[in-house]
Amino acid sequence: MNECSYEYIFIRGVAAVNTIKILLLIAAAGHILCGCCDCLITYVPGGKKFDVKALGDNKKMAEVFGGMPLKNPLLSMLLGCLALFMCSAGYYGLYLWMKDFSEVTAVVMLVSAALFFIFGVAHHILCGVSEWFYIRMGMTEEARSAVVKLFKDTALTMIVCYIGWAVFGIALLAAIVTGRTDLPLWACIFNIVPLFVVTFPLHIGGMGNWCGSLMFLGLLILI
Repeated sequence: MNECSYEYIFIRGVAAVNTIKILLLIAAAGHILCGCCDCLITYVPGGKKFDVKALGDNKKMAEVFGGMPLKNPLLSMLLGCLALFMCSAGYYGLYLWMKDFSEVTAVVMLVSAALFFIFGVAHHILCGVSEWFYIRMGMTEEARSAVVKLFKDTALTMIVCYIGWAVFGIALLAAIVTGRTDLPLWACIFNIVPLFVVTFPLHIGGMGNWCGSLMFLGLLILI
């Protein structure tokens, strides 16, 4: 192979890395935006946070959502779809990066990411729709019953979404821990699974997205 061929391969390699870094940066911004969208439907103006346990008590739900403007769930749904589209860029970027180390792991990451986004978009919209209808219908017991039934009947979207998200993180984590990538072992801290496990007790709105953003920012520097 001549010198020109080596130079061509080097240039292509640099271009590929730069492309992946751009995709990771877009995903980091996407997760931040998605986290803000989560907060729009989780926190009522004034700082009061919605607790899922309140779903069984209409009085508590009405107290929480009494000051929630209808524009919040609408913005959450619309901007959330854009945010998830941005996030998908980074997950695809990590798939491209992993292909150089393990084709099998890369395919697992691609399939799990697809499940995460397909069902994640549906879950995000359904959460916003449920909240919008509850407020629009006057926060009555009938409204609570209707949105709770909708939430339960569509729970599969949430389950598959989080399974896909977890499988993606576990596959990436396993590849780093077993030395199948060129990243140091300590790089496994920039992963959605350990980050979420550590921060879950804080019960902060949109925590999964804050973890996702931190993962992409960390890997953006390391890759």
